[in-house]
Amino acid sequence: MTVDKAETEGRTERGSARGAATRSALLEAAAHVFRTVGFSKAGVSEVVQQAGASVGSLYHHFGGKADLFLALYEEFQQRQQERTHAAVSKARAEGETDPTRLMYASARAYLDGCIEERETTRLFFSGDGPPGFDSQLRVRLREWTDRNVALFRKADEPVDEALLMVVSGAMLLAVSEVVHRTDDDARRLADDVTELLSELRPRRRGQGGTEA
Repeated sequence: MTVDKAETEGRTERGSARGAATRSALLEAAAHVFRTVGFSKAGVSEVVQQAGASVGSLYHHFGGKADLFLALYEEFQQRQQERTHAAVSKARAEGETDPTRLMYASARAYLDGCIEERETTRLFFSGDGPPGFDSQLRVRLREWTDRNVALFRKADEPVDEALLMVVSGAMLLAVSEVVHRTDDDARRLADDVTELLSELRPRRRGQGGTEA
């Protein structure tokens, strides 16, 4: 490797590291500002001031405060995915095979994550977000629910839309409640909700879509 090439790669790595650090600082600042004054009242200037960055750097990494909000949500969802996946994997490793118990483990891990990140979760479930975010929130929770309801059925079986609606609706309401309660009360409610969910069963359908 030539000296010039090594220096170029070194600058690229340093620039990349600085860019990642700036992006992280902007997200952390945005989370603080959004939690403090709400998304609708927050301004780009407040975010960059909190981050110690420039307006130009914000628009280099994000399209604006809506993109910041969505990026924060995607990171939250990724952490939730990791929590629920770890919970189901742990349950399976301990010998659990019953689909309803696996659903219980997954749903409880999701609610526990909401309780642990109460302030962040409130941000997304407050109704104060970018235009269309409430709809996206419901879609993403429905997708998460569909992956878990899939534990109930074989690969060639159709989705039970009614079950999907009941579970996703229950989880949406549960999250909205647990983030406004004390830890002990929130965890008791999470226990009750996920215990009820674990009792749900998909309907058996015969030919023609009728219940068997």
